[in-house]
Amino acid sequence: MPNLFSSLKIKDTQFKNRIVVSPMCEYSSVDGFATNWHLVHLGSRAVGGAALVITEAIAVSPEGRISYGDLGIYKDEHIAKLKEINEFIHSQGALSGTQLAHAGRKASHELPWNGNAQIPSNQPNGWKSVAPSAIPFNTKEEAPLELDKAGIEKVKADFKAAAARTLAAGFDVIEIHAAHGYLIHEFYSPLSNQRIDEYGGPFGNRIRLLLEVVESVKEVWPANKPLLVRISSTDWTEGGWTIDDSVALAAILKHKEVDLIDCSSGGNVIAKIPLKPGYQVEFAGAIGKTGILTGAVGLITEAKQADDIIQTGQADMVFIARELLRDPHFPLRAAHELGHDEVKWPVQYERAKW
Repeated sequence: MPNLFSSLKIKDTQFKNRIVVSPMCEYSSVDGFATNWHLVHLGSRAVGGAALVITEAIAVSPEGRISYGDLGIYKDEHIAKLKEINEFIHSQGALSGTQLAHAGRKASHELPWNGNAQIPSNQPNGWKSVAPSAIPFNTKEEAPLELDKAGIEKVKADFKAAAARTLAAGFDVIEIHAAHGYLIHEFYSPLSNQRIDEYGGPFGNRIRLLLEVVESVKEVWPANKPLLVRISSTDWTEGGWTIDDSVALAAILKHKEVDLIDCSSGGNVIAKIPLKPGYQVEFAGAIGKTGILTGAVGLITEAKQADDIIQTGQADMVFIARELLRDPHFPLRAAHELGHDEVKWPVQYERAKW
């Protein structure tokens, strides 16, 4: 049975362990450009021993940003700094990934430390958001524009162009962000999609955009490189998306040659979520029964907890966020706690090894 420090091969890519740096928004860009903050933030997690370091949600278009401070990959000029960051990540023996994203109706927000409120579209740093239906996230926000067919085609083209730039920048992995109430999740959840065309109504129509984005990305992303999708496994709300829906979707995505489902939840509506350690791990277990690889996420903070998830077959990888903000070297610490003395430290840090 594999453990937290077992290697994993997906297509032609070898992961040295099962620990992934989950995407964490830094809100530290101007016009989408990566900076030295991103180099240090992402690079330090590579130094810390994770197998895969994924950028924050990286917007495929300017209007697809959550805020004006979001990282972007919507123009060729973004590539150079991302390539520099990748070169450092690779130099530390880690792999790198992007999380391609479009915020949908949750776009045009102030930075979290400035209040996080939506910025009206007629104000500086604001713009009009788009969505499957003209339903705002809450009553305090502007209603988004309902995407027409041309708008949907632009979204697919933006994801495709972003995937091509991801390849040019030297990333190893793409994760399509289809969770947390952002655009693709808004399409597949009946709580935010009231369309009456081929993108709304029954399950097969509501998942159409995700499947078409997957196909668009695959047109430029090499078949031998891993392709991941993050979904919200449930809306935690009656009448919304359910774990049964996620299992059905996972089977389809496996057929579409998606390699791994990153199993998160919630975010599309305000819901009561029963937070506790590992509260989303069960979703990875259920979805993994389709035969697709899964990643578990959500209040995974301890070495033994993460190792148990892998050893008991609940997931194939663990995606860790906040704990890696608190401790960039969590993988090295976990290896020590679990007795994996074979895990190598950076030579610069060897003198501090336990």
